[in-house]
Parts: sequence; structure tokens; C-alpha cells
Amino acid sequence: MAKTHWEEILNRLRVRIGLIIAMMVVILSRPTWVSIYIGVFITLLGLTVRAWASGHLRKEKILAVSGPYSYSRNPLYFGNFLLGVGIVVGAQSLWVLGLFILYYGIFYPLIIRRERSRMRELFPEQYEEYRKRVPLFFPSLRKHFPAGGRWSRSLYLQNKEYRALQGTILIWLVLAAKVLILNR
Repeated sequence: MAKTHWEEILNRLRVRIGLIIAMMVVILSRPTWVSIYIGVFITLLGLTVRAWASGHLRKEKILAVSGPYSYSRNPLYFGNFLLGVGIVVGAQSLWVLGLFILYYGIFYPLIIRRERSRMRELFPEQYEEYRKRVPLFFPSLRKHFPAGGRWSRSLYLQNKEYRALQGTILIWLVLAAKVLILNR
């Protein structure tokens, strides 16, 4: 019971702590134009994975098994991982790396565990088969769960995936401004 209580507290604090860490990233970063270019490239990969996944996701209605969900059970979170890695590279700071490892290591196992429980509850038989065939996090190069389904722009918009794009653009603009300020 105590574990569930702490998980609930952490889940409620996740976004607030993420915003605090984003501010710390800006303060602790020491970006250069080269680190920003490389970081932006990595975050574009993450945004692409997230966009692809969100265009296949019908939250709590149908178990998502098409598109990137046939390679990983958690492509949105893998996309977030790539976003984080890109920002760490762009920030060029061991402190930022430490914050990323801490945040991701605390919150994402919790989120993934909660989501797995919810999918088992909503789609018990289908999820069990899916779980057996598709990797939890890091995608496999082979399709483990061939399924139909096309990417949907309306699902992308319905899932408000554009927010990840907006937030990523904002962080890169701030880091670019920091490069300009530091190079005066």
C-alpha cells in the first residue's frame, strides 16, 4: 500500500518536477552551435517517433499495435528518451545528464508500470499476447506484431502531440539564445 501511495505522489509531481528540471537545464547548460545542431537532430528523431506513435494511438479504446507499436510497447516514451538525449547533448553539461538520468530513472519505470497495468485491465488477453511478442521499451528492428492501421493526422491532433513539438522548439530557442549571450 505504501508503494502505491508514493507512486501516486510521484505521478502527481511528475510534470511540476519536469518543469523545474527544464529551468535547471537552461541554467546549467553550456551549449555551443555544434552541440545544438547535433542535439536538434536527435530530438527530431524523438519527435518523429512520438508523432508516428500518437497517430496510431486511440487511448483506452483499442490496444495500439500498429506503426511503432509493432516494434516497441512504449514508443512514445522511447521518443521522450530520444528528446531527452538530444537536449542533454545540446546542453553539453554533466549536471544536465545527471538530471536526465535521475528524472527518467525515477518517473518512466513508474509510468510504464502504471500503463502496463492499465492495458492488462482494459485488454487482458490481447495485451498478454502483445506483451509476449513486442519489446517493452527499446524498439526491435523486426516487426513483432504485424497489424494493419495507418497513421492518422486527426489522432495526432486529438492526442495533442503538437505540444511536444512546441515545448521542444521553446527549449531549443532558449538554448540558442544562451549561445548568443555566452558568445558576446
